[in-house]
Amino acid sequence: MRTFGHKAWLAVASLGLVALASGCTSITDHRGYIIDETLVDAIQPGIDNRRSVEQTLGRPTFVSQFGQKDWYYVSQTVTSPPFRRPHTTEQTVLRLRFDPADNVVAIDRKGVEQVARIDPEGDKTQTLGRERGLLEDLFGNVGTVGATGAVPAGGPNGS
Repeated sequence: MRTFGHKAWLAVASLGLVALASGCTSITDHRGYIIDETLVDAIQPGIDNRRSVEQTLGRPTFVSQFGQKDWYYVSQTVTSPPFRRPHTTEQTVLRLRFDPADNVVAIDRKGVEQVARIDPEGDKTQTLGRERGLLEDLFGNVGTVGATGAVPAGGPNGS
């Protein structure tokens, strides 16, 4: 009967560490429109119209709801580190503006610098009134339900 030697245990431990470390890598995902620079460069203001843009670039990600009916093509690269929230590493928003005759007027490009980072502060929303505990919430109306003309003192929030 033969047992593992020191080198064999070292090799098994190394393989285990490699397998464990490979599970902790970030996942990069592309979302939205895949921008082909050659096709975008082929769109020329004053020459192309909605139909030719749709044939060249395809349908937009979304169309503006107010004002002119601008077309937007949104492309994002999102990285998901292990045990943390995903975050946008790259973003391109391509906006095509049209005139009333449906001809391309301009092509605008915005990047990730336009993304607003919102960091909420605290975990509670402040409200008016006094704070009530669990027992007050459970038993606060005992005796007031069904009493004729009885109104709890201080209103519904106890204030």
